[in-house]
Amino acid sequence: MKGIGASPGIAISKAFILKDVVIEINTAKIENVHDECARLKDAIDNARLQINNIKQKAIEELGEEEAKIFDAHLMILDDPEYTGQIEQVINSEKITAENAANQVTEQFVMIFGMMEDEYMKERAADIKDVGSRLIRNILGVQTQNLSEISEDVIIIAKDLTPSDTAQMNKQRVKGFATDIGGRTSHTAIMARSLEIPAILGLKNITSSANDGDIIIVDGMTGEVIINPEEEVLKSYQDKKAEYEKFRKELEELKELPAETKDGHVVELVGNIGTPKDIEGVTRNGGQGVGLYRTEFLYMDSDEMPSEEKQFKAYKEVLEGMKGMPIIIRTLDIGGDKKLPYLQLEEEMNPFLGLRAVRLCFVEKDLFKTQLRAILRASAFGKALIMFPMISNVDEVRQAKVILDECRKELDAENIAYDKDLKVGVMVEIPSAAVCADIIAKEVDFFSIGTNDLCQYTLAVDRMNENVSYLYQPFNPAILRLVHNVIKASHQHEGKFTGMCGEMAGEPLAALILLGLGLDEFSMSASSIPQIKKIIRSVTLKEAQEIAQKALELATADEVMAMVTEELKKLNITII
Repeated sequence: MKGIGASPGIAISKAFILKDVVIEINTAKIENVHDECARLKDAIDNARLQINNIKQKAIEELGEEEAKIFDAHLMILDDPEYTGQIEQVINSEKITAENAANQVTEQFVMIFGMMEDEYMKERAADIKDVGSRLIRNILGVQTQNLSEISEDVIIIAKDLTPSDTAQMNKQRVKGFATDIGGRTSHTAIMARSLEIPAILGLKNITSSANDGDIIIVDGMTGEVIINPEEEVLKSYQDKKAEYEKFRKELEELKELPAETKDGHVVELVGNIGTPKDIEGVTRNGGQGVGLYRTEFLYMDSDEMPSEEKQFKAYKEVLEGMKGMPIIIRTLDIGGDKKLPYLQLEEEMNPFLGLRAVRLCFVEKDLFKTQLRAILRASAFGKALIMFPMISNVDEVRQAKVILDECRKELDAENIAYDKDLKVGVMVEIPSAAVCADIIAKEVDFFSIGTNDLCQYTLAVDRMNENVSYLYQPFNPAILRLVHNVIKASHQHEGKFTGMCGEMAGEPLAALILLGLGLDEFSMSASSIPQIKKIIRSVTLKEAQEIAQKALELATADEVMAMVTEELKKLNITII
Protein backbone atom coordinates (compact mmCIF):
# COMPACT_ATOMS: atom_id res chain seq x y z
CA MET A 1 0.00 0.00 0.00
CA LYS A 2 1.19 3.52 -0.74
CA GLY A 3 0.62 6.61 1.41
CA ILE A 4 2.40 9.79 2.49
CA GLY A 5 5.78 9.31 4.13
CA ALA A 6 5.41 11.67 7.10
CA SER A 7 8.39 10.58 9.21
CA PRO A 8 11.45 8.73 7.82
CA GLY A 9 12.78 5.37 8.87
CA ILE A 10 11.83 1.72 8.55
CA ALA A 11 9.81 -0.24 11.09
CA ILE A 12 9.02 -3.96 11.09
CA SER A 13 6.67 -5.26 13.77
CA LYS A 14 3.22 -6.63 14.64
CA ALA A 15 0.09 -4.60 13.92
CA PHE A 16 -1.84 -3.05 16.79
CA ILE A 17 -5.25 -1.87 15.54
CA LEU A 18 -6.43 1.25 17.35
CA LYS A 19 -10.18 0.82 17.26
CA ASP A 20 -12.56 3.74 16.92
CA VAL A 21 -14.66 4.17 20.04
CA VAL A 22 -18.36 4.19 19.22
CA ILE A 23 -19.94 7.30 20.73
CA GLU A 24 -23.71 7.42 21.08
CA ILE A 25 -25.06 10.96 21.35
CA ASN A 26 -28.37 11.36 23.15
CA THR A 27 -30.28 13.82 20.95
CA ALA A 28 -33.41 13.94 23.10
CA LYS A 29 -34.61 17.18 24.68
CA ILE A 30 -33.95 17.60 28.40
CA GLU A 31 -35.70 19.40 31.21
CA ASN A 32 -32.94 19.96 33.76
CA VAL A 33 -30.39 22.23 32.07
CA HIS A 34 -28.64 22.77 35.42
CA ASP A 35 -27.63 19.09 35.63
CA GLU A 36 -26.39 19.10 32.01
CA CYS A 37 -24.28 22.20 32.63
CA ALA A 38 -22.85 20.48 35.72
CA ARG A 39 -21.95 17.41 33.58
CA LEU A 40 -20.23 19.76 31.14
CA LYS A 41 -18.27 21.50 33.92
CA ASP A 42 -17.09 18.16 35.36
CA ALA A 43 -16.03 17.01 31.89
CA ILE A 44 -14.07 20.24 31.32
CA ASP A 45 -12.32 19.90 34.70
CA ASN A 46 -11.40 16.27 33.93
CA ALA A 47 -10.20 17.20 30.44
CA ARG A 48 -7.97 19.94 31.87
CA LEU A 49 -6.40 17.45 34.29
CA GLN A 50 -5.92 14.86 31.52
CA ILE A 51 -4.36 17.35 29.09
CA ASN A 52 -1.97 18.65 31.75
CA ASN A 53 -0.86 15.04 32.41
CA ILE A 54 -0.36 14.43 28.69
CA LYS A 55 1.54 17.70 28.39
CA GLN A 56 3.91 16.64 31.16
CA LYS A 57 4.57 13.31 29.45
CA ALA A 58 5.09 15.13 26.14
CA ILE A 59 7.68 17.44 27.74
CA GLU A 60 9.59 14.39 28.99
CA GLU A 61 9.32 12.43 25.72
CA LEU A 62 9.29 15.15 23.05
CA GLY A 63 10.66 18.32 24.61
CA GLU A 64 9.17 21.68 25.54
CA GLU A 65 8.42 22.87 22.00
CA GLU A 66 6.39 19.87 20.80
CA ALA A 67 4.52 19.87 24.12
CA LYS A 68 3.31 23.42 23.45
CA ILE A 69 0.51 21.96 21.33
CA PHE A 70 -1.18 21.00 24.61
CA ASP A 71 -1.00 24.61 25.77
CA ALA A 72 -3.13 25.29 22.69
CA HIS A 73 -5.51 22.49 23.78
CA LEU A 74 -5.82 24.06 27.23
CA MET A 75 -6.51 27.45 25.64
CA ILE A 76 -9.33 25.91 23.57
CA LEU A 77 -10.76 24.33 26.71
CA ASP A 78 -10.69 27.68 28.51
CA ASP A 79 -11.95 29.71 25.55
CA PRO A 80 -15.42 31.15 26.35
CA GLU A 81 -16.09 31.31 22.61
CA TYR A 82 -15.95 27.50 22.63
CA THR A 83 -16.97 26.08 26.02
CA GLY A 84 -19.18 29.10 26.72
CA GLN A 85 -21.05 28.46 23.50
CA ILE A 86 -21.60 24.80 24.47
CA GLU A 87 -23.21 25.91 27.73
CA GLN A 88 -25.28 28.49 25.87
CA VAL A 89 -26.56 25.81 23.46
CA ILE A 90 -27.53 23.56 26.40
CA ASN A 91 -29.56 26.40 27.91
CA SER A 92 -31.16 27.74 24.74
CA GLU A 93 -31.91 24.46 22.95
CA LYS A 94 -32.45 22.29 26.06
CA ILE A 95 -30.29 19.44 24.76
CA THR A 96 -27.79 17.12 26.45
CA ALA A 97 -24.25 18.24 27.24
CA GLU A 98 -22.76 15.69 24.80
CA ASN A 99 -25.11 16.81 22.00
CA ALA A 100 -24.25 20.47 22.55
CA ALA A 101 -20.51 19.72 22.73
CA ASN A 102 -20.74 17.70 19.52
CA GLN A 103 -22.63 20.42 17.63
CA VAL A 104 -20.35 23.28 18.70
CA THR A 105 -17.19 21.22 18.05
CA GLU A 106 -18.35 20.30 14.54
CA GLN A 107 -19.14 23.94 13.85
CA PHE A 108 -15.67 25.12 14.94
CA VAL A 109 -13.92 22.27 13.09
CA MET A 110 -15.77 23.17 9.89
CA ILE A 111 -14.91 26.89 10.17
CA PHE A 112 -11.19 26.28 10.76
CA GLY A 113 -11.00 23.40 8.29
CA MET A 114 -12.19 25.66 5.47
CA MET A 115 -9.41 28.22 6.01
CA GLU A 116 -6.67 28.32 3.40
CA ASP A 117 -3.81 28.98 5.80
CA GLU A 118 -2.15 25.72 6.93
CA TYR A 119 -1.48 26.97 10.46
CA MET A 120 -5.14 27.84 10.97
CA LYS A 121 -6.28 24.59 9.36
CA GLU A 122 -4.30 22.66 11.94
CA ARG A 123 -6.38 24.33 14.67
CA ALA A 124 -9.31 22.24 13.37
CA ALA A 125 -7.47 19.05 14.38
CA ASP A 126 -6.77 20.50 17.82
CA ILE A 127 -10.42 21.47 18.35
CA LYS A 128 -11.55 18.02 17.18
CA ASP A 129 -9.14 16.37 19.63
CA VAL A 130 -10.33 18.53 22.55
CA GLY A 131 -14.00 18.10 21.57
CA SER A 132 -13.71 14.30 21.38
CA ARG A 133 -12.10 14.22 24.81
CA LEU A 134 -14.84 16.43 26.24
CA ILE A 135 -17.63 14.24 24.82
CA ARG A 136 -15.97 11.03 26.06
CA ASN A 137 -15.64 12.59 29.52
CA ILE A 138 -19.29 13.63 29.55
CA LEU A 139 -20.32 10.08 28.65
CA GLY A 140 -17.70 8.33 30.80
CA VAL A 141 -16.30 6.45 27.79
CA GLN A 142 -12.81 4.95 28.16
CA THR A 143 -10.36 4.61 25.24
CA GLN A 144 -7.36 2.38 24.59
CA ASN A 145 -4.31 3.63 26.50
CA LEU A 146 -1.33 3.67 24.15
CA SER A 147 1.07 4.23 27.04
CA GLU A 148 0.25 0.75 28.38
CA ILE A 149 1.36 -1.16 25.25
CA SER A 150 3.74 -3.87 26.49
CA GLU A 151 5.15 -5.35 23.25
CA ASP A 152 6.72 -3.96 20.07
CA VAL A 153 3.98 -2.86 17.64
CA ILE A 154 3.10 -0.71 14.68
CA ILE A 155 -0.08 1.22 15.39
CA ILE A 156 -2.75 1.09 12.69
CA ALA A 157 -5.50 3.71 13.00
CA LYS A 158 -7.99 5.75 11.03
CA ASP A 159 -6.27 8.83 12.44
CA LEU A 160 -4.06 9.65 15.40
CA THR A 161 -4.70 12.76 17.45
CA PRO A 162 -1.82 14.70 18.99
CA SER A 163 -2.97 13.31 22.34
CA ASP A 164 -2.69 9.74 21.03
CA THR A 165 0.79 10.39 19.64
CA ALA A 166 2.06 12.06 22.82
CA GLN A 167 0.88 9.14 25.00
CA MET A 168 2.56 6.41 22.94
CA ASN A 169 5.10 4.26 24.70
CA LYS A 170 7.94 5.12 22.32
CA GLN A 171 9.98 2.16 23.55
CA ARG A 172 7.27 -0.14 22.18
CA VAL A 173 5.66 1.79 19.31
CA LYS A 174 8.01 1.25 16.37
CA GLY A 175 5.91 3.04 13.75
CA PHE A 176 2.39 3.92 12.72
CA ALA A 177 0.17 4.03 9.67
CA THR A 178 -3.17 5.82 9.28
CA ASP A 179 -6.03 6.12 6.82
CA ILE A 180 -5.95 9.92 6.79
CA GLY A 181 -3.54 12.80 7.51
CA GLY A 182 -0.63 14.58 5.82
CA ARG A 183 2.98 15.75 6.31
CA THR A 184 2.04 19.09 7.90
CA SER A 185 -0.28 17.69 10.59
CA HIS A 186 0.69 17.90 14.25
CA THR A 187 0.74 14.10 14.35
CA ALA A 188 3.34 13.99 11.56
CA ILE A 189 5.44 16.67 13.24
CA MET A 190 5.35 14.82 16.55
CA ALA A 191 6.25 11.54 14.83
CA ARG A 192 9.35 13.20 13.38
CA SER A 193 10.26 14.53 16.82
CA LEU A 194 9.89 11.04 18.28
CA GLU A 195 11.86 9.69 15.28
CA ILE A 196 9.15 7.09 14.72
CA PRO A 197 8.57 6.04 11.06
CA ALA A 198 5.07 7.10 10.02
CA ILE A 199 2.91 6.83 6.91
CA LEU A 200 -0.35 8.75 6.68
CA GLY A 201 -3.14 9.02 4.10
CA LEU A 202 -3.30 5.27 3.29
CA LYS A 203 -7.12 5.49 2.98
CA ASN A 204 -7.95 1.89 3.98
CA ILE A 205 -5.12 0.49 6.07
CA THR A 206 -7.53 -0.12 8.98
CA SER A 207 -9.68 -2.40 6.84
CA SER A 208 -6.69 -4.16 5.25
CA ALA A 209 -4.67 -5.11 8.34
CA ASN A 210 -5.54 -7.21 11.37
CA ASP A 211 -4.18 -7.34 14.90
CA GLY A 212 -0.98 -9.40 14.92
CA ASP A 213 -0.18 -9.07 11.18
CA ILE A 214 3.49 -8.45 10.43
CA ILE A 215 3.77 -4.93 9.01
CA ILE A 216 6.61 -3.14 7.24
CA VAL A 217 6.49 0.68 7.28
CA ASP A 218 8.90 2.53 4.97
CA GLY A 219 8.68 6.20 5.96
CA MET A 220 10.95 7.29 3.08
CA THR A 221 8.86 5.84 0.24
CA GLY A 222 5.45 5.89 1.95
CA GLU A 223 5.04 2.15 1.40
CA VAL A 224 3.37 -0.32 3.78
CA ILE A 225 3.62 -4.07 3.29
CA ILE A 226 1.28 -6.42 5.16
CA ASN A 227 2.51 -9.96 5.96
CA PRO A 228 5.54 -9.82 3.63
CA GLU A 229 7.13 -12.93 2.16
CA GLU A 230 10.43 -14.05 3.69
CA GLU A 231 12.56 -12.62 0.88
CA VAL A 232 10.86 -9.20 1.12
CA LEU A 233 11.18 -9.21 4.90
CA LYS A 234 14.93 -9.94 4.66
CA SER A 235 15.50 -7.11 2.14
CA TYR A 236 13.75 -4.61 4.44
CA GLN A 237 15.71 -5.79 7.46
CA ASP A 238 18.87 -5.01 5.48
CA LYS A 239 17.43 -1.66 4.41
CA LYS A 240 16.59 -0.85 8.03
CA ALA A 241 20.18 -1.58 9.11
CA GLU A 242 21.51 0.67 6.31
CA TYR A 243 19.18 3.49 7.38
CA GLU A 244 20.28 3.27 11.02
CA LYS A 245 23.93 3.37 9.92
CA PHE A 246 23.14 6.46 7.80
CA ARG A 247 21.47 8.22 10.76
CA LYS A 248 24.53 7.52 12.91
CA GLU A 249 26.79 9.06 10.24
CA LEU A 250 24.62 12.20 10.24
CA GLU A 251 24.91 12.52 14.03
CA GLU A 252 28.70 12.44 13.75
CA LEU A 253 28.60 15.54 11.50
CA LYS A 254 26.93 17.76 14.10
CA GLU A 255 30.02 19.75 15.12
CA LEU A 256 31.53 19.92 11.62
CA PRO A 257 31.03 22.90 9.26
CA ALA A 258 28.94 22.77 6.08
CA GLU A 259 32.06 22.80 3.93
CA THR A 260 32.64 21.33 0.47
CA LYS A 261 35.64 19.10 -0.24
CA ASP A 262 37.50 22.06 -1.73
CA GLY A 263 36.89 24.37 1.24
CA HIS A 264 33.79 26.40 0.25
CA VAL A 265 31.68 27.08 3.36
CA VAL A 266 27.95 27.86 3.52
CA GLU A 267 25.69 28.45 6.53
CA LEU A 268 23.06 25.91 7.56
CA VAL A 269 20.49 27.47 9.87
CA GLY A 270 16.98 26.72 11.13
CA ASN A 271 13.46 28.07 10.73
CA ILE A 272 11.71 28.67 14.06
CA GLY A 273 8.33 29.88 15.29
CA THR A 274 8.93 30.30 19.03
CA PRO A 275 11.90 30.67 21.39
CA LYS A 276 11.53 27.01 22.36
CA ASP A 277 12.43 25.91 18.81
CA ILE A 278 16.07 26.93 19.16
CA GLU A 279 16.80 23.73 21.09
CA GLY A 280 16.11 21.69 17.93
CA VAL A 281 18.33 23.97 15.84
CA THR A 282 21.33 23.64 18.17
CA ARG A 283 20.74 19.89 18.67
CA ASN A 284 20.98 19.37 14.91
CA GLY A 285 24.10 21.48 14.44
CA GLY A 286 22.43 24.64 13.10
CA GLN A 287 24.59 27.76 13.00
CA GLY A 288 21.81 30.24 13.64
CA VAL A 289 18.24 31.06 12.62
CA GLY A 290 17.42 32.03 9.05
CA LEU A 291 13.74 32.65 9.72
CA TYR A 292 12.09 33.55 13.02
CA ARG A 293 8.35 33.63 12.24
CA THR A 294 7.14 36.29 14.66
CA GLU A 295 3.45 35.97 13.75
CA PHE A 296 3.06 33.12 16.25
CA LEU A 297 3.47 35.72 18.99
CA TYR A 298 0.36 37.41 17.61
CA MET A 299 -1.68 34.32 16.74
CA ASP A 300 -1.24 32.61 20.11
CA SER A 301 -2.59 35.62 22.00
CA ASP A 302 -6.01 37.10 22.70
CA GLU A 303 -4.62 40.63 22.45
CA MET A 304 -1.95 42.55 20.61
CA PRO A 305 1.42 41.55 22.11
CA SER A 306 3.05 44.50 23.81
CA GLU A 307 6.51 45.83 22.99
CA GLU A 308 7.77 44.36 26.27
CA LYS A 309 6.36 40.89 25.57
CA GLN A 310 7.91 40.85 22.09
CA PHE A 311 11.22 42.21 23.36
CA LYS A 312 11.46 39.34 25.89
CA ALA A 313 10.69 36.71 23.23
CA TYR A 314 13.27 38.06 20.77
CA LYS A 315 15.85 38.51 23.55
CA GLU A 316 15.33 34.90 24.69
CA VAL A 317 16.11 33.60 21.19
CA LEU A 318 19.14 35.85 20.73
CA GLU A 319 20.62 34.88 24.09
CA GLY A 320 19.80 31.22 23.51
CA MET A 321 21.75 31.17 20.23
CA LYS A 322 24.83 32.64 21.97
CA GLY A 323 25.93 35.15 19.36
CA MET A 324 24.85 33.18 16.28
CA PRO A 325 22.84 35.18 13.69
CA ILE A 326 19.03 35.34 14.02
CA ILE A 327 16.98 36.69 11.11
CA ILE A 328 13.75 38.04 12.58
CA ARG A 329 10.96 38.38 10.03
CA THR A 330 8.51 41.17 10.76
CA LEU A 331 4.83 40.36 11.02
CA ASP A 332 3.57 38.27 8.09
CA ILE A 333 -0.16 38.22 8.65
CA GLY A 334 -3.39 39.44 7.07
CA GLY A 335 -5.93 38.20 4.57
CA ASP A 336 -6.25 34.49 5.33
CA LYS A 337 -4.48 34.69 8.72
CA LYS A 338 -6.93 36.40 11.05
CA LEU A 339 -6.27 38.00 14.42
CA PRO A 340 -9.32 38.30 16.70
CA TYR A 341 -8.22 41.73 17.93
CA LEU A 342 -7.40 43.17 14.49
CA GLN A 343 -10.39 43.86 12.27
CA LEU A 344 -9.51 43.05 8.66
CA GLU A 345 -11.91 43.26 5.75
CA GLU A 346 -12.80 40.09 3.86
CA GLU A 347 -10.84 39.93 0.61
CA MET A 348 -11.58 38.17 -2.66
CA ASN A 349 -7.98 36.95 -2.87
CA PRO A 350 -6.22 37.25 0.50
CA PHE A 351 -2.89 35.96 -0.86
CA LEU A 352 -2.73 39.02 -3.12
CA GLY A 353 -4.24 41.40 -0.60
CA LEU A 354 -3.46 43.41 2.51
CA ARG A 355 -0.92 41.24 4.29
CA ALA A 356 2.61 41.24 5.69
CA VAL A 357 4.50 44.51 5.15
CA ARG A 358 1.49 46.02 3.33
CA LEU A 359 -0.61 45.58 6.46
CA CYS A 360 2.23 46.99 8.57
CA PHE A 361 2.23 50.20 6.52
CA VAL A 362 -1.51 50.60 7.22
CA GLU A 363 -1.16 49.62 10.90
CA LYS A 364 1.94 51.72 11.49
CA ASP A 365 1.70 51.71 15.31
CA LEU A 366 1.60 47.91 15.29
CA PHE A 367 4.67 47.90 13.01
CA LYS A 368 6.64 50.36 15.13
CA THR A 369 5.90 48.40 18.31
CA GLN A 370 7.47 45.33 16.74
CA LEU A 371 10.44 47.18 15.25
CA ARG A 372 11.23 48.84 18.59
CA ALA A 373 11.11 45.43 20.31
CA ILE A 374 13.47 43.88 17.74
CA LEU A 375 15.87 46.83 17.96
CA ARG A 376 15.95 46.66 21.77
CA ALA A 377 16.58 42.89 21.66
CA SER A 378 19.42 43.37 19.14
CA ALA A 379 21.60 44.62 22.01
CA PHE A 380 21.65 41.03 23.34
CA GLY A 381 22.86 39.11 20.29
CA LYS A 382 23.27 39.13 16.53
CA ALA A 383 19.85 40.10 15.17
CA LEU A 384 18.95 40.84 11.55
CA ILE A 385 15.59 42.28 10.44
CA MET A 386 13.76 40.94 7.39
CA PHE A 387 10.69 42.47 5.71
CA PRO A 388 8.29 39.98 4.03
CA MET A 389 6.09 40.31 0.94
CA ILE A 390 8.24 42.98 -0.73
CA SER A 391 7.24 43.60 -4.35
CA ASN A 392 9.25 46.73 -5.21
CA VAL A 393 12.02 49.03 -4.02
CA ASP A 394 9.55 51.71 -2.82
CA GLU A 395 8.29 49.32 -0.14
CA VAL A 396 11.85 48.67 1.02
CA ARG A 397 12.50 52.39 1.33
CA GLN A 398 9.21 52.97 3.16
CA ALA A 399 9.97 50.19 5.66
CA LYS A 400 13.47 51.58 6.26
CA VAL A 401 12.08 55.07 6.93
CA ILE A 402 9.81 53.66 9.67
CA LEU A 403 12.73 51.64 11.07
CA ASP A 404 14.82 54.83 11.20
CA GLU A 405 12.00 56.57 13.10
CA CYS A 406 12.20 53.81 15.71
CA ARG A 407 15.99 54.15 15.90
CA LYS A 408 15.66 57.89 16.57
CA GLU A 409 13.04 57.28 19.28
CA LEU A 410 15.33 54.81 21.06
CA ASP A 411 18.26 57.19 20.74
CA ALA A 412 16.16 59.94 22.34
CA GLU A 413 15.19 57.54 25.15
CA ASN A 414 18.83 56.47 25.57
CA ILE A 415 17.93 52.81 24.94
CA ALA A 416 20.70 50.56 23.57
CA TYR A 417 20.44 48.63 20.30
CA ASP A 418 22.79 47.32 17.61
CA LYS A 419 23.70 50.35 15.50
CA ASP A 420 25.03 48.03 12.74
CA LEU A 421 21.93 45.81 12.57
CA LYS A 422 21.54 44.39 9.06
CA VAL A 423 18.29 44.80 7.11
CA GLY A 424 17.07 42.39 4.45
CA VAL A 425 13.97 41.36 2.54
CA MET A 426 12.20 38.13 1.78
CA VAL A 427 12.07 37.47 -1.94
CA GLU A 428 8.78 35.66 -2.54
CA ILE A 429 7.17 37.80 -5.25
CA PRO A 430 8.43 37.44 -8.85
CA SER A 431 8.75 41.22 -9.32
CA ALA A 432 11.24 41.36 -6.44
CA ALA A 433 13.22 38.44 -7.88
CA VAL A 434 13.34 40.03 -11.35
CA CYS A 435 14.40 43.42 -9.95
CA ALA A 436 16.76 41.99 -7.34
CA ASP A 437 19.63 44.06 -8.75
CA ILE A 438 17.70 47.27 -7.94
CA ILE A 439 16.60 46.14 -4.46
CA ALA A 440 20.09 44.84 -3.62
CA LYS A 441 21.35 48.44 -3.44
CA GLU A 442 18.92 49.11 -0.55
CA VAL A 443 19.42 46.00 1.64
CA ASP A 444 22.13 43.89 3.28
CA PHE A 445 20.73 40.50 2.32
CA PHE A 446 18.00 38.51 0.58
CA SER A 447 16.17 35.42 1.84
CA ILE A 448 14.23 33.54 -0.83
CA GLY A 449 10.84 32.22 0.26
CA THR A 450 10.36 29.46 -2.31
CA ASN A 451 6.92 28.38 -1.09
CA ASP A 452 5.21 31.61 -2.15
CA LEU A 453 7.67 32.33 -4.97
CA CYS A 454 6.56 29.07 -6.62
CA GLN A 455 2.87 29.82 -6.10
CA TYR A 456 3.08 33.36 -7.46
CA THR A 457 5.42 32.55 -10.35
CA LEU A 458 3.53 29.46 -11.51
CA ALA A 459 0.05 30.78 -10.59
CA VAL A 460 -0.75 27.63 -8.63
CA ASP A 461 -2.29 27.00 -5.22
CA ARG A 462 -0.38 23.99 -3.92
CA MET A 463 -3.23 23.14 -1.53
CA ASN A 464 -5.65 22.82 -4.46
CA GLU A 465 -5.52 19.14 -5.45
CA ASN A 466 -6.76 19.95 -8.96
CA VAL A 467 -3.65 21.99 -9.81
CA SER A 468 -1.10 21.01 -7.14
CA TYR A 469 0.83 18.98 -9.73
CA LEU A 470 1.92 22.34 -11.22
CA TYR A 471 3.65 23.33 -7.97
CA GLN A 472 7.22 22.56 -9.05
CA PRO A 473 10.17 24.08 -7.14
CA PHE A 474 12.49 22.58 -9.80
CA ASN A 475 10.66 24.37 -12.62
CA PRO A 476 13.25 26.19 -14.80
CA ALA A 477 11.47 29.51 -14.14
CA ILE A 478 12.03 29.11 -10.37
CA LEU A 479 15.67 28.09 -10.76
CA ARG A 480 16.36 31.09 -13.00
CA LEU A 481 14.72 33.50 -10.53
CA VAL A 482 16.75 32.01 -7.67
CA HIS A 483 19.94 32.39 -9.74
CA ASN A 484 19.06 36.00 -10.54
CA VAL A 485 18.60 36.89 -6.87
CA ILE A 486 21.88 35.27 -5.82
CA LYS A 487 23.81 37.03 -8.61
CA ALA A 488 22.30 40.40 -7.62
CA SER A 489 23.45 40.14 -4.01
CA HIS A 490 26.94 38.99 -5.02
CA GLN A 491 27.44 42.18 -7.02
CA HIS A 492 27.90 43.94 -3.67
CA GLU A 493 30.65 43.09 -1.21
CA GLY A 494 29.42 41.71 2.09
CA LYS A 495 25.86 41.03 0.91
CA PHE A 496 24.41 37.53 0.81
CA THR A 497 21.43 35.45 -0.26
CA GLY A 498 19.76 32.83 1.90
CA MET A 499 16.71 30.65 1.35
CA CYS A 500 14.09 29.92 3.99
CA GLY A 501 11.45 28.08 1.93
CA GLU A 502 10.98 24.30 1.91
CA MET A 503 13.35 23.97 -1.05
CA ALA A 504 16.31 24.84 1.22
CA GLY A 505 15.81 21.56 3.12
CA GLU A 506 15.10 19.44 0.01
CA PRO A 507 17.98 16.95 -0.52
CA LEU A 508 17.49 16.88 -4.30
CA ALA A 509 17.86 20.67 -4.45
CA ALA A 510 20.97 20.97 -2.26
CA LEU A 511 23.63 20.58 -4.98
CA ILE A 512 21.80 22.90 -7.40
CA LEU A 513 21.48 25.64 -4.77
CA LEU A 514 25.10 25.16 -3.68
CA GLY A 515 26.23 25.43 -7.31
CA LEU A 516 24.09 28.54 -7.92
CA GLY A 517 25.96 30.23 -5.08
CA LEU A 518 23.40 30.20 -2.25
CA ASP A 519 25.15 31.43 0.90
CA GLU A 520 22.69 30.33 3.59
CA PHE A 521 20.25 27.38 3.74
CA SER A 522 17.48 27.78 6.34
CA MET A 523 15.19 24.83 7.03
CA SER A 524 13.40 22.68 9.60
CA ALA A 525 15.99 21.73 12.20
CA SER A 526 15.68 18.00 11.50
CA SER A 527 16.73 18.51 7.85
CA ILE A 528 20.07 20.17 8.70
CA PRO A 529 22.23 17.02 9.16
CA GLN A 530 21.36 15.50 5.78
CA ILE A 531 21.91 18.74 3.84
CA LYS A 532 25.27 19.10 5.62
CA LYS A 533 26.27 15.57 4.59
CA ILE A 534 25.42 16.30 0.95
CA ILE A 535 27.42 19.55 0.93
CA ARG A 536 30.43 17.87 2.54
CA SER A 537 30.36 15.11 -0.12
CA VAL A 538 31.20 17.30 -3.17
CA THR A 539 33.48 20.03 -4.44
CA LEU A 540 32.04 23.44 -5.27
CA LYS A 541 33.09 22.86 -8.90
CA GLU A 542 31.03 19.65 -9.09
CA ALA A 543 27.99 21.47 -7.66
CA GLN A 544 28.44 24.35 -10.12
CA GLU A 545 28.49 21.93 -13.06
CA ILE A 546 25.26 20.32 -11.82
CA ALA A 547 23.63 23.76 -11.35
CA GLN A 548 24.60 24.79 -14.87
CA LYS A 549 23.07 21.59 -16.30
CA ALA A 550 19.87 22.31 -14.32
CA LEU A 551 19.61 25.83 -15.78
CA GLU A 552 19.81 24.41 -19.31
CA LEU A 553 17.04 21.80 -18.89
CA ALA A 554 13.45 22.34 -20.05
CA THR A 555 11.27 20.77 -17.34
CA ALA A 556 11.17 20.12 -13.61
CA ASP A 557 11.10 16.35 -14.23
CA GLU A 558 14.26 16.58 -16.33
CA VAL A 559 16.00 18.55 -13.58
CA MET A 560 15.03 16.05 -10.86
CA ALA A 561 16.06 13.08 -13.01
CA MET A 562 19.43 14.68 -13.76
CA VAL A 563 20.13 15.45 -10.08
CA THR A 564 19.11 11.94 -9.03
CA GLU A 565 21.57 10.50 -11.55
CA GLU A 566 24.36 12.86 -10.44
CA LEU A 567 23.84 11.89 -6.79
CA LYS A 568 24.24 8.24 -7.77
CA LYS A 569 27.47 9.00 -9.64
CA LEU A 570 28.78 10.82 -6.58
CA ASN A 571 27.71 7.92 -4.35
CA ILE A 572 25.54 10.23 -2.21
CA THR A 573 22.63 8.60 -0.38
CA ILE A 574 19.54 10.68 0.45
CA ILE A 575 16.45 9.85 2.46
